Amino acid sequence: MTPTEPATVRPPLPVKMVISGGFGVGKTTTVGSISEIEPLTTEAAITEVAAGVDDLTHTPRKTTTTVAMDFGCLTIDPTLKLYLFGTPGQQRFGFMWDDIVEGAVGGLVIVDTRRLDDCYAAVDYFEHKGIPFAVAANAFDGKVEHTLEEIRWALDVGDGVPVVAFDARERGSVRDALLVVLELALARTQE
Repeated sequence: MTPTEPATVRPPLPVKMVISGGFGVGKTTTVGSISEIEPLTTEAAITEVAAGVDDLTHTPRKTTTTVAMDFGCLTIDPTLKLYLFGTPGQQRFGFMWDDIVEGAVGGLVIVDTRRLDDCYAAVDYFEHKGIPFAVAANAFDGKVEHTLEEIRWALDVGDGVPVVAFDARERGSVRDALLVVLELALARTQE
């Protein structure tokens, strides 16, 4: 290259990652706290009908819910950009998951340890699809109700599935959880 030729700048490699889990576990918060753009959300008001279907016991201040997906992005470095897609948490919107996860390198299954049974469907989904994923226990009220080993046992996930604690409201904590998934996905490509 001569001094008069412009350097070729390649755009970062786009990498799709899915943020998943049950109703009210912090998926929208996770995408919103890390995205470098204003996240796209499909939040709708929780109606009386939905309140009868969705358990609001542990999320009494929750007034909206994701009805399609969340979207955000994060540039990891000049060579890599994560595109984050958050799934809806209610089973009645589960039919969208196949389209949302298409092409994803990995997933982050968010867990509210006060109600672990709400995340079985997400864990089962990623296991069935063979998509690498990590489990992230969201620290509601600044704490996680169970140890990571207790969570691993309760969810019956193998040692190859990382289980981490994080806070969906804290950018650095979300970044660290996403990097666990990215490392897992990269290790899968090198097998």
